[in-house]
Amino acid sequence: MASTALPTLPEYLSPEILLNPEKRKFPEFDVVRLLHTVFEPTNGCRVCVLIDFEEPAEHIKDFKFLNEEGFPVQKNAHEYFYEALKNHAMEKLGMTGGELFAYRCTHGSNLDLSDEIWDTGGRQLSLNGDIYPNYDLILCISTWSATAPLTAKAKEFGFRGATLHGLNDVILNSGLAVDYGEVSRDAEKIRLVLTKADSMEIDFTLEDGRVLTATLGLDGQDAQKSHGLCLGKKPDIANLPAGEVYFVPTDANGQFPMKYDDGTLGVLDVKDRSIYHSTLIEGNQATIDAHNARLADDPMTGTLGELGFGTQVLPVSYADIQDEKVLGTCHLATGRDDHLGGDILPDMFKKHENATHDDILFAPHKTPNFNVSQVRMNRGGKQEILIENFRPSKFIMDALAG
Repeated sequence: MASTALPTLPEYLSPEILLNPEKRKFPEFDVVRLLHTVFEPTNGCRVCVLIDFEEPAEHIKDFKFLNEEGFPVQKNAHEYFYEALKNHAMEKLGMTGGELFAYRCTHGSNLDLSDEIWDTGGRQLSLNGDIYPNYDLILCISTWSATAPLTAKAKEFGFRGATLHGLNDVILNSGLAVDYGEVSRDAEKIRLVLTKADSMEIDFTLEDGRVLTATLGLDGQDAQKSHGLCLGKKPDIANLPAGEVYFVPTDANGQFPMKYDDGTLGVLDVKDRSIYHSTLIEGNQATIDAHNARLADDPMTGTLGELGFGTQVLPVSYADIQDEKVLGTCHLATGRDDHLGGDILPDMFKKHENATHDDILFAPHKTPNFNVSQVRMNRGGKQEILIENFRPSKFIMDALAG
């Protein structure tokens, strides 16, 4: 007789860990395991590491930054990737190269990189001429995300790689220590139950009791996943830590709240896929005025280019690159989405510095002033609840158990 036992969820998806993800136990970070899992095959690949500085020629020469104040991301890149590659990882993985280069900080998420780059001897080189054509794997560990520009360059030059911006100790010991085979499988399970969605509705409950609703049109498109695997020889860029399912909205209307970098809270009005106005809830009116002026000057900056859902159980890292991958959270993004298969291109913006891709994360630690009280998926005349009060619904948990 066939067994009728229900699938057992792994320990990291137990109710106790879901409610207290900081209790999840992770293996020690191992760059060999990470690169082997993400990039198999690695044998014969030439690899390099990119980092960024305000003045790259000054800080990269003779590794001067290692003896200077600050630069935590760059120092982590040096210790856990550059040094590890040189000391043992390249030999174990069958790779060559291992050089470290520095480019000029972009000051914006996913802005195109300038072509100038410097090696550790202080020599100026060209990304297009010396780096992209000559490396099979490029690891970009930077202050600002470079996923969009490197995705475009990977397709042009044929390399693979990963972007790991904002790398900190929590990310090293959790989001980069996980088994990316498991991450990929879980992301695919969720992707399969969300794909072909017609629309999503997100309810936000504010502290004063108001409920704002944003509706994202999706037109039955295939859901996509960021799952951390960049296998084979096909040009691609993995954004690490990974673990999300995402869509490129075709329409958006309604309202949603926004917490600005200075803590100011506003309500954003959305119509025809674009934010067109912000209204102060509390905080600094000048912050709201500056946003409204930017929207008026370059309306493309308000275009919604992504709707994403986290698929992993991870502790808070206070870096959005990891925290947007947490199961029960969701995020929107404004700006360019060409790296996601969308139609918002850098040359559509009035100024180069406006052509960013900026995530807006909704998570308990990031936006404690309002709650994602419910997320609903509409598909084929049926409606499913996906998230309630920052927790995955039974529909999502059943998918993970399948």
